[in-house]
Amino acid sequence: MKIAMIGTGYVGLVSGVCFSDFGHDVVCVDKMPDKIAMLERGGVPIYEPGLDAVLERNVAVGRLTFTTDLATAVSGADAVFIAVGTPTRRGDGHADLSFVMAAAEDIAHALTDYAVVVTKSTVPLGTNRKVAETIRAANPKADFDVASNPEFLREGAAIEDFMKPDRVVVGVESERAQSVMSEVYRPLYLRDFPVVYTDLETAEMIKYAANAFLATKISFINDIAALCERVGADVKTVARGMGLDGRIGNKFLHAGPGYGGSCFPKDTSALTRIGQENGVPQRIVESAVMVNDATKRRMIDKVVDLCGGSVNDKTIAVLGVTFKPETDDMRDAPSLTIVPALVEGGAKVRVVDPQGQKEGMALLPGVDWIGDPYSACDGADAIVILTEWNAFRALDLARLASGMTAPAMADLRNIYNRDAAKSAGFKKYVGVGR
Repeated sequence: MKIAMIGTGYVGLVSGVCFSDFGHDVVCVDKMPDKIAMLERGGVPIYEPGLDAVLERNVAVGRLTFTTDLATAVSGADAVFIAVGTPTRRGDGHADLSFVMAAAEDIAHALTDYAVVVTKSTVPLGTNRKVAETIRAANPKADFDVASNPEFLREGAAIEDFMKPDRVVVGVESERAQSVMSEVYRPLYLRDFPVVYTDLETAEMIKYAANAFLATKISFINDIAALCERVGADVKTVARGMGLDGRIGNKFLHAGPGYGGSCFPKDTSALTRIGQENGVPQRIVESAVMVNDATKRRMIDKVVDLCGGSVNDKTIAVLGVTFKPETDDMRDAPSLTIVPALVEGGAKVRVVDPQGQKEGMALLPGVDWIGDPYSACDGADAIVILTEWNAFRALDLARLASGMTAPAMADLRNIYNRDAAKSAGFKKYVGVGR
């Protein structure tokens, strides 16, 4: 099959590369010439483990190409995927659909034969019908169907998630469209991965409901962590005891500085707005959002208390600023709330992150970027662990402490424990929920 992928951001690029690995002929489209030129050279504009190798393999055999020419890519395509950004709109919390609708109009003018126009971007309920209306208004003679195919990719494990998904969700309204989508995902169907076919609105809702539920689990365990600190319980053991219950599961029960990234903050905000406008407030999700905001502020207080009530003139080494390990994504990362507060409080902040500097340079002004944890901690008053990169999981704590002015650690990912830190020479140690 011929597939056109409109947008080469995280979702579009990963999806396009993986579809080509299924054996389809894929053309990825982007309006940014520099990005397309990089991709044509074999470069990858995002960090995702394994993506560069899959891209190179499929470019070499001619199944994957890149262009700025949307019309050429769409012409003759069996499926056209819209995978552009839907950021939170300032002021009202809604998803900004301007990029989606602009893509739909461009697609309308480029359609030459029947195609299924598939929304891969996360969009509010009713968006796919608006996409169809936009295409019909721009090209009344267009022969097409629309489909909703939300993504469920975890950054840092996206290739595995695409190739071995828990499920694929497809919203369609005609047998013709379902037949095309069945061919698109035929390699997964043959390997018995679940493909859920439903209507457009249900597919749109599944995406929001799934992300909101996972975000709620994170906020729940962070709320429990705050209570654990007051009553003397250990949230890690609490989470393990909960997670062993098969009805609950152990995923997303790791207490920390709050959720971030490209999906959870945006999707919870959009879902709460959808609920409010339809007279059905999503009170649990609204609470999860409030708890997440409060968790980030509570982490700031932890660091300030660790430093004796003030961070003014303190040198603080921050390990990790991306919202999770194995990605360079800084969108809505807890670090974007915590680190600026430390800088504003007068701290001299040194940051270490294996992939965060590319985005973080512009987002975190006033910090120094250091190549390794030991150099960052030399002469520092405190160390703050914000992202649980593997490179930070087995540090020589004694070496870190010996180089610090006042060895103190705020372990906001609970990588270590108080006894290990104290025996290594740290005078102060705080975790989350412990």
